[in-house]
Amino acid sequence: MTARIDWAVLMRLGLGVLRLAPEVFWAMTPVEFERALEGAGLRLVKGAAPDRAALGVLMARFPDQSSDVTVERRDDG
Repeated sequence: MTARIDWAVLMRLGLGVLRLAPEVFWAMTPVEFERALEGAGLRLVKGAAPDRAALGVLMARFPDQSSDVTVERRDDG
């Protein structure tokens, strides 16, 4: 049986989280993509919950926001 690839998840990670240009995302090998995720402190784990360290990285990167917080776009340029 062949493993199914969840392209929606991979595209959200590559294009959204890693902010790769589409042509860069589609040109990457699976190993390159995995290493890029590792460089961002993330990893793909099928069917398992993140360990404490991975959860800490995710919580630091995507902190919860209370409902009274206004979200503004950051201008890094």
